[in-house]
Amino acid sequence: MTANPVAGDLAGLSPSAVSLRGSWDDLPATVVAAIESHVGPVERVEPARDGYSSHVAATVSSGRCRVFVKGLRTDHPAAVAQGCEVSVNPFVVPLGPRLLWRVEADGWDVLGFEHLEGRRAEYRAGSGDLPLVAGAMTELGSVAGRKAPVPRAEQRWAPYLTGPAQERMVRGDSLLHTDWHHTNMLVTPGGQVRLVDWATATRGAAWIDPACWVVWLVYAGNTPHTAERCASLVPAWGAAEPAVLDAFAEVLARYWRYVAEHHPNRMTGELRDASERWAAYRRSPGPVRP
Repeated sequence: MTANPVAGDLAGLSPSAVSLRGSWDDLPATVVAAIESHVGPVERVEPARDGYSSHVAATVSSGRCRVFVKGLRTDHPAAVAQGCEVSVNPFVVPLGPRLLWRVEADGWDVLGFEHLEGRRAEYRAGSGDLPLVAGAMTELGSVAGRKAPVPRAEQRWAPYLTGPAQERMVRGDSLLHTDWHHTNMLVTPGGQVRLVDWATATRGAAWIDPACWVVWLVYAGNTPHTAERCASLVPAWGAAEPAVLDAFAEVLARYWRYVAEHHPNRMTGELRDASERWAAYRRSPGPVRP
């Protein structure tokens, strides 16, 4: 199968899916100067521990502020994700960090976001973070994102949908995050979950986000049944017909199979396996649904 990735699609990343990340020193002096026009002279750069889909990602401190900076070279196919983050930002604040500025110079596209204090969410079974993430997902479901200029679900997953019925199945006007990796969920000291990395924001049926979350939960070690119990904390999940979830589990299995085949590494292989375990669970005769 040949796929043409749309904006923010993981399949558009590097062959290893880990090799994009460089260092602050990769930025031309002209770009650093443009950044410093917004933040003042940079005094400290703390590279991000997580993620791989930006050439530069770091918390930058100056004498007057701290900001989170992420950037890509404009000649890389994944650079279109920068535009997606810019477009969706007005719709997701304060659930996501506020975009403060954008620098486009010397072959680079760099975004500066408000710095958020928080830790990565824990997805293991029984974690107290799971209902917090479900709460954030529910809150996102109430965001009026009908006019958000992001890809639609039938575009996003087009290579993995089997026909018009499945295209209709995923259509909707809910604003979706879709990348529910635990490192994109920051638990603040006050116990709130803030969502970062909106590069794969999508508009579609509201149940898609909890369905995408199921794969990440299985990847984290949960059984499909336990993962679905977590997803059931999100009202949109209960609004989906079982047959629709059955079909979308197969769509995600095809998607992650493609990613693992074309961008092989341990993470993509384990996500492929997690998606296939969920799809097999949905196919099993008479599973007990949460």
